Amino acid sequence: MQEHERQAKSGKMMSKQEVAKLFEAHRSQWDKIPTLTSLIWEDFPWPMFKRPNGPDDLTMPAVTAYMLSPIHPQDKGTKDRIKDALRKWHPDRFETSHLPKVKPDERGKVSDGAGAVVRILNQLLNMSVL
Repeated sequence: MQEHERQAKSGKMMSKQEVAKLFEAHRSQWDKIPTLTSLIWEDFPWPMFKRPNGPDDLTMPAVTAYMLSPIHPQDKGTKDRIKDALRKWHPDRFETSHLPKVKPDERGKVSDGAGAVVRILNQLLNMSVL
């Protein structure tokens, strides 16, 4: 586990630099996932500052804080960033390209987590404040 992930998991307040490193690590992990032959829960860059232990940890406030963070790279607007995340987690893509590679004993957990992320991202996208 990398240092910034350890700090995020511990629940400590992260500095701007640590948050930027986490965003970069998550981007890098998405690039790496297609090359992996076997996946587990911990392989996925869940859209939260603190790594969730399971689907119940994926909450609206936690995902919203991550997605709306002003420290995100500014190459995209908030709506486009949410739409990009939805494309990654959407069942049509996720269940065909990633879920089959998840170890069978974790497949339900990962599927439930991805479903929770999609529901939250859809709610976030439909919020009038964006």
